[in-house]
Amino acid sequence: MKVLQLDVDKISYKPVKPEASVYEESDDAVVEESNAVVMLVSIEKGDDEDVGKMAVKESLEFAKKEKEKVLVIYPYAHLSDKLSGLESALNILKAMRAEASKESSIKVVSAPFGWNKKLMLDIKGHPLAEESHSYSNNMEKGNEVKSELVEHELKIDTSIVRKSDWSNMPDTDHRTIGERQDLYSFQEVSPAMVYWHPKGFTIYKELINLMRHIEYQHDYQEISTPELTNIALYQVSGHLQHYKENMFMFNSSIGDVSLKPMNCPSTILIYKTRKWSYKDLPWRTAIFDKLHRSELSGVASGLFRVKGLTQDDGHIFAREDQIKDEISDLLHIVKEVYGGIFKMQYHANLSTMPDDHMGDLDLWDRATKALKDALDENEIKYDIKDKDGAFYGPKIDFDIKDSMGRLWQCATIQLDYQLPRNFKLEYTDNEGKSRTPVIIHRAILGSLERFTAIMVEHYQGKFPLWLSPIQVRVLSLSEGSNEYASNIYKTLKDKDIRSELDISDRTIEYKIRDGKLQQIPYLLIIGKKEMEKNSISIRDRSGIQSNNVKLDDFISGLNEKVSSRSNEL
Repeated sequence: MKVLQLDVDKISYKPVKPEASVYEESDDAVVEESNAVVMLVSIEKGDDEDVGKMAVKESLEFAKKEKEKVLVIYPYAHLSDKLSGLESALNILKAMRAEASKESSIKVVSAPFGWNKKLMLDIKGHPLAEESHSYSNNMEKGNEVKSELVEHELKIDTSIVRKSDWSNMPDTDHRTIGERQDLYSFQEVSPAMVYWHPKGFTIYKELINLMRHIEYQHDYQEISTPELTNIALYQVSGHLQHYKENMFMFNSSIGDVSLKPMNCPSTILIYKTRKWSYKDLPWRTAIFDKLHRSELSGVASGLFRVKGLTQDDGHIFAREDQIKDEISDLLHIVKEVYGGIFKMQYHANLSTMPDDHMGDLDLWDRATKALKDALDENEIKYDIKDKDGAFYGPKIDFDIKDSMGRLWQCATIQLDYQLPRNFKLEYTDNEGKSRTPVIIHRAILGSLERFTAIMVEHYQGKFPLWLSPIQVRVLSLSEGSNEYASNIYKTLKDKDIRSELDISDRTIEYKIRDGKLQQIPYLLIIGKKEMEKNSISIRDRSGIQSNNVKLDDFISGLNEKVSSRSNEL
């Protein structure tokens, strides 16, 4: 069973006409609900009533957490190509309704089965407002995982070799801004994956450079591991038992393999290649490898929901007595990045043991207390998110607030006692005894694709100077000033300033207007006057113009702003 769970401000649907041979009686009245949790449900072959009840229970729990009073169960056949038979699906749907109706505090609404319906959704803007879930009747059965590869005839549709169309998006949407500024595109042949154009890839690389600089200051060592791994690795880690539905797995010449969905298991393999002493810890690793997750794309979300992503992942292998200091250091990094560099408000959440978890309660209690103590000692206020931790450990998540007041979950710090035991990790203590380290999983920006989308919409394309794909564009007023403008452009390039040169025969008004549309921080206007005085005229993004400026002075001031990662022009 596939479920796209949505937290909505409003849902409205109108049954239009029956579209299946099996359908329920219904009128064509419009149904509207506000502040509801919506389950878009695809019932698959092999599903039964127990699977449906399992899905409903989780959505009810989510509704309670979010203090929503309405649950809408909406049959939705577009999440799967392995749909159940109609009679079976209807029976399961009825069982789901019956299960949901047991919760007296929540109103249950169910859209009719077998109908074509007109649907309108107004989805809330918080990080958990869109979640994809998969359920099956063997989720709790054993650990053996068999290859599900089925040979089939290739079906090729060349009509999908085209760019995705986002022309109906609002002007403030990152897809609209990205197309206008030529940052990235999305192609139908790679659903929910991004094609980085040169300017967008510059932003992506600058975010990585930021984290590399910070990590170097905090004694991290960068590593990289293969993208393709035999699934035996994920059997040991526990991800096959708890994360299988989100993995790209297939049979190959080297056996059953998976594209890498997360970095921790392969990072652990590097730890296991040598012997460790208590004096060697903590060992801090950073990794920026590409990950692939087979999550439902849901509604079109651009960079916010992708199947191919890069995280600023880090893993710290530490002794238990080092946990508090390591967590405190990470809290300072979060403050430096969000409070200092991006000047964004943020709020912490402490997520506790979920129902689907590994390990005993004692380890979970110790891990949760360690995170709580670190937050308290650093005087950071936080909310408790009950049962929202990772399957291997509790975590601290940070919600950041953008310029439009929306909250986004980005940074995360997770404490893990389970994977070190699964992989039998060891170090030797000061008495020569073998001990098991703990692992701290952390990401500060999180998914770089998602964070780029947040930045594009937060700044509305007016990026800070250090993050701007093009920092300076040199404009010549006439053919007579082309050579001088070209020399200035070459000097800027030699100083590693991201620059462009426009010596075309278009009018200067057109050139300035185009520079403003591209939100370029500085336009250098070069004409006869500037040539005679060996100077430049500057027009910044806000429209302020400065004349008779020496190029060296401009470069010096610009470099200072870039190196400090200032948010000001």
